[in-house]
Amino acid sequence: MSKKLLKSGVVVSFMTFLSRILGLTRDIVVANMLGAGAAADIFLVANKIPNFLRRLFAEGAFAQAFIPVLAEVKSEGDEQHLKLFIAKISGTLGVIVTLVTVLGVIGSPVVAALFGAGWFYDYINDGPAADKFEPFALMLKITFPYLFFISLTGLAGAILNSLNKFAVAAFTPVLLNVAIISCALYLSPYFDNPEFALAWGVFIGGLAQLLFQLPFLYRAGVLVKPKWAWSDPKVTKVRRLMIPALFGVSVSQINLLIDTMIATALMTGSVSWLYYSDRLLEFPLGLFGIAIATVILPTLSAHHVSKDSQAFSNSMDWALKVVCLLGIPAAAGLFVLAEPMLLTIFYGGAFTLEDANMASLSLMAYSTGLLSFMLVKILAPGFYSRQDLKTPVRFGIYCMIANIFLNAALAIPFGYVGLAIATSMSATMNAGLLYYTLHKQGVYKVTKHTFFFLLKILFACAVMIGTIEYFNPPIVQWQTMTIWPQVIELGKLILFGFIAFSITLLMLGVRKSSFVGTHIVK
Repeated sequence: MSKKLLKSGVVVSFMTFLSRILGLTRDIVVANMLGAGAAADIFLVANKIPNFLRRLFAEGAFAQAFIPVLAEVKSEGDEQHLKLFIAKISGTLGVIVTLVTVLGVIGSPVVAALFGAGWFYDYINDGPAADKFEPFALMLKITFPYLFFISLTGLAGAILNSLNKFAVAAFTPVLLNVAIISCALYLSPYFDNPEFALAWGVFIGGLAQLLFQLPFLYRAGVLVKPKWAWSDPKVTKVRRLMIPALFGVSVSQINLLIDTMIATALMTGSVSWLYYSDRLLEFPLGLFGIAIATVILPTLSAHHVSKDSQAFSNSMDWALKVVCLLGIPAAAGLFVLAEPMLLTIFYGGAFTLEDANMASLSLMAYSTGLLSFMLVKILAPGFYSRQDLKTPVRFGIYCMIANIFLNAALAIPFGYVGLAIATSMSATMNAGLLYYTLHKQGVYKVTKHTFFFLLKILFACAVMIGTIEYFNPPIVQWQTMTIWPQVIELGKLILFGFIAFSITLLMLGVRKSSFVGTHIVK
């Protein structure tokens, strides 16, 4: 089973890698086109809302609620019953998201006032950011329908994942990036405000993602006619699991959205600096954390249904070890190479040296919470797969409240950087509470073998940081380099760090058997 999980994880990671590379390309295009000014702030917040909903529905709450119930239905072995369940859940979800989308488009000024509170305040008081509110509200009419597309895309992806067809859903986000890049390059010249071309890219990308998955559902024999079934027992179960799940595994994304809302009340550029730093954080998070979480949930659900508690614990242990192996060095690398990365990737056009410096500060703050973000992704399924929603929801609420208070305490002295620090701290709190409870319930606890494995990772990571710092040029030299010398220098530092990390682990006795063996998953 561990080899199967590892193979699935590699497939999802590879497809996610393609998506993240194109996502990075998209962000480079946006940075060079809009920089970190008012237009960038407007588009990035308008895009943040559907992007937040993507994580909630495609990677978060819906999958966490739907997959365990789907596993129950599959275990019955009745194909017609399975198709009927899919028809009922798709019909019910479709009607709900249609109504919500229509209300969101019609009421976009209300949504804009909620998520752009700082701009709305200036709008009604003729403040310095007053001119941002109206275009923001108008842009939301274009981007908000993404909710409809991505909700159904999330449903399709969850079904395909349950059938062990992980590659399709993992590849789908590529289409969103292609759409935004295409609109930026070919549609923006026809707009007086080019950020609106990017908004249409979001709309087109959402539609493309949904249409792309339909043939795969048809080929798998599960593309059925939707049917409204609000009161159906299984649909009701998913609905009851989904609503509280919005506050569970997705709490870190909710906190990031809160950061964006507060950032609209700070200096112009704050939204953009947080966004660009968050985008670099999302690269390893999506590549490793979400990929592992995607393949682990169906496995945990199956173990729960079969009442195999040992296999359940072993699968959790495997996921934690893989996430720590990848997440700890990734976080350290982002911290020590924050400004060089931002200079190499985004500098040019409207994105200035000052923008790189300002965004690097929030990236360093976010990087301290990267491992926690990833751990939440794999620890929360330990509850959702057992259909225990109350516990992670309670912790999610605690952490949201803590994040709000931390934002208030840190935003005044540290500005937008304080928001990033608060988000990382609340994510660490969430991961700690989830693990403590799993340990207390006897569901999963770190073994002695895993504990020493984590110590080896930390030591290897320290060697990696020392190696990077030894060869890393002064930041003034980075600022004077042209693009290709920057790329070569950054690539060299990453390679040196990787070699130092890998050799140290080998010297400490870490081998492939640490992940694929009888002590992992049987």
